[in-house]
Amino acid sequence: MPVTLTYPGVYIEELPSGVRTITGVATSITAFVGYTARGLDNRAKRISSYADFERGFGGLATDSELSYSVQQFFNNGGSDAYVVRVPKFDAVAGSIVLLDSVAAGGKNALRLTALSKGAWANSLIVDVDFGNVGSDAKAFNLTITDLATRTVESFPAVTMDSAKSNYVLRMVNDPDNGSQMVVADIPDAVAGRPAETGTVGGDIVLTDLKNDKEYTVKISSDLPAGKIAAASVSVVAAGETLPTSILGVARLLEKKINLVLSTLLPGAGVRVVPSASGNGLRVYADFSPALLSDSLDASLTFADGAPNSATAMLKLSTVTANVAHYRLGVGRAALGQGTKVLGVDGATLPKTGDLIGSPAAFTGIYALDKIDLFNILVIPEATRAQASDSTKLDPNIDPNAIYGAAISYVKRRRAFLIIDPPPNVTTPDAAAEWKNSGLTVHDSYAAAYYPRVRLQDPLNNYQLRTFAPSGVVAGLYARTDSERGLWKAPAGVDARLMGVQALTYGLNDAENGVLNPMGLNVFRKFPVYNTVCWGARTLTGSDADQSDWKYVPVRRLALYIEESLFRGTQWVVFEPNDEPLWAQIRLNLTSFMQNLFRQGAFAGQTPREAYLVKCDKETTTPDDVNRGSVNILVGFAPLKPAEFVVIRIQQLAGQLQA
Repeated sequence: MPVTLTYPGVYIEELPSGVRTITGVATSITAFVGYTARGLDNRAKRISSYADFERGFGGLATDSELSYSVQQFFNNGGSDAYVVRVPKFDAVAGSIVLLDSVAAGGKNALRLTALSKGAWANSLIVDVDFGNVGSDAKAFNLTITDLATRTVESFPAVTMDSAKSNYVLRMVNDPDNGSQMVVADIPDAVAGRPAETGTVGGDIVLTDLKNDKEYTVKISSDLPAGKIAAASVSVVAAGETLPTSILGVARLLEKKINLVLSTLLPGAGVRVVPSASGNGLRVYADFSPALLSDSLDASLTFADGAPNSATAMLKLSTVTANVAHYRLGVGRAALGQGTKVLGVDGATLPKTGDLIGSPAAFTGIYALDKIDLFNILVIPEATRAQASDSTKLDPNIDPNAIYGAAISYVKRRRAFLIIDPPPNVTTPDAAAEWKNSGLTVHDSYAAAYYPRVRLQDPLNNYQLRTFAPSGVVAGLYARTDSERGLWKAPAGVDARLMGVQALTYGLNDAENGVLNPMGLNVFRKFPVYNTVCWGARTLTGSDADQSDWKYVPVRRLALYIEESLFRGTQWVVFEPNDEPLWAQIRLNLTSFMQNLFRQGAFAGQTPREAYLVKCDKETTTPDDVNRGSVNILVGFAPLKPAEFVVIRIQQLAGQLQA
């Protein structure tokens, strides 16, 4: 608004410059879709290193093509990716029902089900306690721990009362701040809060403490035979000084018990803490992950050790100190745990429909609808080989159906698809037939590569294994973008394929000369340079297509400009549609294109030869203005790769110098 002039003098007014900087988007964020050993199902998770992948998705797995592809991506220069886990076709999600009592007749208070299918959920444990929850008789503290990764989620002071803001389902199932491991529901609306883990039947009650007496606790166990035999723990020997606080007693008891357990079953242990009442102790398990399968859900029974006094320090005559946790999939029904469902990985890898997924349910490739931006799509399982024969395609997979859905999706998202050759494409003749008639996808938003690559498999004593090349190629794209810019073709002697030890077929020049005009990019192995990418054409890059989008860098540069301008011109919407707006648009877009020109992204020696930005009364007529449209024309002269270098040599003879 202009300054209101009320008195004679000088007025200062700051005016906007009209410059709205357009920032270029990322160019090589790669999305991977396929099976992983663990992780959230059908949810795109961003990672920036292979270590992130190991933490979130379990690392390498023999039956996970995607896990190797992600490793190859980062080894070849990739730095930013999303992973969408698609579970096995017959996988089962682990779950456990928490009862509201450990006694017979306990009601189903709370059911926790793993967010992702698979056996990984069987390493999830759950603890419940009532400490510091206030006067709400329905409140409790809920702690979920993944022993495999040591990830802990805490939901303090949640309640079974649905009318309150800290309602347990509202807190655990919150899509942003809730659990990333489980989803909760309440099977029985009249049930109370879940029973506490730790001591079952009451606290270990402390009574008289006398320094001149010896107190012992006998430990027995229902662990599998031979694991822990009955043993006595001397809590305080005669003549020792007793602690003067409950916390001190807890620490002493924990130390003495764990000392005994360490000799009976290394890795087993307990935690002893003061109970919420303040006049007793509670006992909790603290087993190592190595003992998970047969120890975590067991209980230790404590009995009085006949102290030398009629009044015991530890009153245990009617108390069983249970150190079991709630455990998904394999919990013990006798200790406050109801119906359980074992988490199962399944035997059948994702099928065609699983990988494609559903737009309505945001599964498969459509899980990427939940993220803002990605540039490259890789689906290594689209050409998955049979487990028993690496040269045959898995019968549950239809590459054309998967790639057909994927190409439609990347076009909508202004991204690029990398296509792998099927495992049975083992010769140049087979590759030519596949490109010409076997592959039904034909679009400039994708590129295909041949042959498949062989790398060392860390899970098989580093023996060579054949892989789809898309992960390697995506990493190469990212490395080239970083070092040279995405207008540089990701091919040539600098385009080394890191980690690739061999190819399933070694092409020569003549064979290369047959496949390249078809728009099929190949890998070659040369002396000194080793294995390199030796092609940069899109699927419409065949000579017969005569496409404007023949080359990968041209198509990817156009996508980059389109996405950057799409995001950088949102401010234009609802602005007055007249010459001042058009001038601002020209200024902002010209600045963006000029910056690309200075980086060498375009052909031409001058800006006039390299690019065009036009927005005026010629592009936007009065009729366009009446319809609410502003039309912007942006053009650029692409840098096309020098595929063929021709050197002409002529012999000079009899030349006389004047």
